[in-house]
Amino acid sequence: MADDYERPEEEEEGDSVEWLMTFSDLTMLMLVFFIMLFAMSTPDTSKIQSTLQSVTAALGGKESKLATSTISREEAGVILDQVLMNKQIQIAQQKVFSDVKYLQTKKGLEGLVGANFEDGIITIRAPGDVLFAPGEVTLTAKGREVIEAMKDFFTQHPDQTINIRGYTDDHLPGAGSRFRDNWEVSSLRAVNVLRLLMDMGIEPKRLTSTGLADLNPLFPNTSEEYRAQNRRVEFVLEKRVTGK
Repeated sequence: MADDYERPEEEEEGDSVEWLMTFSDLTMLMLVFFIMLFAMSTPDTSKIQSTLQSVTAALGGKESKLATSTISREEAGVILDQVLMNKQIQIAQQKVFSDVKYLQTKKGLEGLVGANFEDGIITIRAPGDVLFAPGEVTLTAKGREVIEAMKDFFTQHPDQTINIRGYTDDHLPGAGSRFRDNWEVSSLRAVNVLRLLMDMGIEPKRLTSTGLADLNPLFPNTSEEYRAQNRRVEFVLEKRVTGK
């Protein structure tokens, strides 16, 4: 089952987003360029208003009031700072994601851990059936081994916040279960992973936990194989910035 967990396309996800990173960088640089031009210019509000009214009349002939606003140099500076910070975060997170590939080859994690990178957010996935026994919320011995291996990675990247998300499939707990529903199961699993990481020395303020039951399935819950892959724990990493 562990061999089935890793989706083939995940190995190529890092490479498939490289063109998107380049395009994103180009877009942000163009935005910065136009912001700088705008900041150095003095817009003629009356001409802008007149032009917009002419366009509106030509398109529909409807009377409407189009409000225009100007942006100060200070506001432009704030936007520029935000754009540059976002670019820096994207670059830094791409470097962290490259380290995930080494994590995937670490002893105890081979063939188990999947990962993807999108919009500066790194998501690492571990199979729920490895971390927990069926219908249980206490980590197995193998599960503790997996978390121990991941803890070393988290320690090496202290600038990352870690949101631990527990997921189940769409099967409800059995009639004799001590758990009310999948929300409780997924929440307790996420909390127990969080507590173990804290016990292992991960800074508590870096950690949050969320139980999401059978929301956001990776695959339709139409077969046992797909359900097994939907039963998972995700570690969502975002870069901490000053004041966060």
